[in-house]
Amino acid sequence: MTMAAAIEGQTVGTRTWPNAIRVAGVDIFHDLAAAEATWRSLETSQHSYTPYQRFDFLANWQRQVGEREGLRPFIVVAHDSERRPLLLLPLAAESRLGANCASFMGGKHATFNMALCDKDFAVNATEADVTALISSIAERSRVDALVLCQQPLRWQDLPNPLALLPHQPSVNDCPLLQIEPGAEPAALISNSFRRRLKGKERKLEPLPGYRYHVASESADVCRLLDWFFRVKPQRMAEQKLPDVFAEPGVEQFIRSACLAPRADGKGYAIDIHALECDEEVIAIFAGVSDGHRFSMMFNTYTMSANSKFSPGLILMRDIIDRHAGQNYRAFDLGIGSDEYKRLFCKDDEAIVDSFIPLSLRGKAAAGALSAISRAKRAVKHNPALFEIAQNLRSMFR
Repeated sequence: MTMAAAIEGQTVGTRTWPNAIRVAGVDIFHDLAAAEATWRSLETSQHSYTPYQRFDFLANWQRQVGEREGLRPFIVVAHDSERRPLLLLPLAAESRLGANCASFMGGKHATFNMALCDKDFAVNATEADVTALISSIAERSRVDALVLCQQPLRWQDLPNPLALLPHQPSVNDCPLLQIEPGAEPAALISNSFRRRLKGKERKLEPLPGYRYHVASESADVCRLLDWFFRVKPQRMAEQKLPDVFAEPGVEQFIRSACLAPRADGKGYAIDIHALECDEEVIAIFAGVSDGHRFSMMFNTYTMSANSKFSPGLILMRDIIDRHAGQNYRAFDLGIGSDEYKRLFCKDDEAIVDSFIPLSLRGKAAAGALSAISRAKRAVKHNPALFEIAQNLRSMFR
């Protein structure tokens, strides 16, 4: 059965699917509190999800950023015939190109987007399962299209069931460092690069109280964030870039998530790694982790003379070594092709987008959004076009 046929053959209410199809129907929540218990029940070792889909991360984003932008929660829970949750899609709905579109919560602050799903379902899901899921969403809602961007094809060696949907490459891939079990330090960062960084660090080591650490107390978290929100705007202005952290609700979201304890007791929803001395904070990197992978979200470094010693690169080395020592298997610095990322992340992870129409109106919107995304990717991967685009952007600023 094709996706289009499944959508066109809509009936009212939740359908009972044949035994071969495990998705029996969906429940849709428009309120975070109503979905919270089910959502948290899927944040266990028996389920597959990225740290960006934790309730404490996305609930803080929705309350501080999503609501200000007019996004409405659209949380889909797919269940089997015995109403056991198989999958939760943490989406939010908004009007785009004249259609009501549902996209993953988190916006530009979530590097990866996925459903939270039962591991057994992730391994065994079929095209028929995702067809049933999409058809049920179409039947039970007034959403015209699903815009499901920046999805990994796999997570922790398990397939992403939504990758069974029609998809296309995202605008950017994700530079990735894969960490083999028991890897030697030189296999992660070459000895020559380590020597260069060590030479720079020798200039910092005499500073009183020089240290690398992860903020574990709320007072430290607040102190480091106070510094970040003072320094980052200066760095953005220096680079002639817009200050995305000044957008409505973003600072409140970051502060809330950095202070939200993880359910497993291993840190916060966002962890802050810092390089500092008694006189000043020298650099910070903040990101999310799950025991398998560390993903960087935001960073900055001092405006003082200590900046000439590459403190950001030194801090990245420390973070990689720390997580390799904790048996992590992957490290990334976020989606995008910035040159500094290639110093550490030599591989590329494919990231995909799906634009799924649920109505005639949604078909036009999904087609247009898909075309826009393909055009952006073409520009990003063509050096000449990318340079023209950068020059035009600077001119308009």
